[in-house]
Amino acid sequence: MFNRNHFIIFLVFLVIFDFVVWKAVVLNRPNSETEIYFFDVGQGDGELVILPGGVKVMIDAGPGNKTANELSSVLRPTDNYIDLAIVSHPETDHFNGFIDIFKRYQVGAFIYNGRAGLAQSWKELAKVVEENKTSVIVLGQGDKIKYGEDFFEILSPNADFLRSKETNDSSLVIKFTDNINEEKAARVLFTGDIGNKVEKYLADNFDIRADILKVPHHGSKYSSSEEFLAAIKPKVSSIEVGKNSYGHPTSEVLNRLASIGSQIFRADQNGTVKIAISGDEINIFKKR
Repeated sequence: MFNRNHFIIFLVFLVIFDFVVWKAVVLNRPNSETEIYFFDVGQGDGELVILPGGVKVMIDAGPGNKTANELSSVLRPTDNYIDLAIVSHPETDHFNGFIDIFKRYQVGAFIYNGRAGLAQSWKELAKVVEENKTSVIVLGQGDKIKYGEDFFEILSPNADFLRSKETNDSSLVIKFTDNINEEKAARVLFTGDIGNKVEKYLADNFDIRADILKVPHHGSKYSSSEEFLAAIKPKVSSIEVGKNSYGHPTSEVLNRLASIGSQIFRADQNGTVKIAISGDEINIFKKR
């Protein structure tokens, strides 16, 4: 299974990431703006961040091969490299799609929270990661991934949430800052499947203001509390959701998002959504 040596692996990762970034800059036509894709992957999460210079960070990959198909519609046919693959937490609707991605793409590093999944497909994912000789990195609260002036900051889980009986509590919560300068920085909050308990902890302990929110847990009524949304103040909210029997997204969450004036996009209604960040401008494109 995956190596869980957090500190040592992270030091190795810094060296590997420098190489990965250089490879991306040299071999790919650089883009001048940050692009964020919220993929329509059905009932699951799948997000792609493409940084200026062409560095690609994949956060979650949905329940099946739909994410790999979405990737192929966004990337050029000759572009077969993903710099970082991040699993927020080990539930199938967040990691299963990576199995197919690892079969189609080279991946620079695989990042997760250190908690193994219980599903048989988690072992299959571990096998393809090992076969591809992809570096494995465990990250948690306090860790950062930096590229130029942009950075991804891990706000959660702490040790307690990582050990929680509720797997959703262990989700990597990632705050991405597109940091042109402090006044014009654009921020995106990726939340996995966290619930109210983690939300309260984040609101009480961190500056979680963000322009764009990946709505927690597909719009579950047990997430996106009023306190949490008031602390974020998102201009744009993306709900990664497909056909389901859970009632996601719930009317309670939709009403709370509407009450703060956030513009709502739903994968089941709008398809894949692309957000382009250039300077202090945020432009949104939807598939349907």
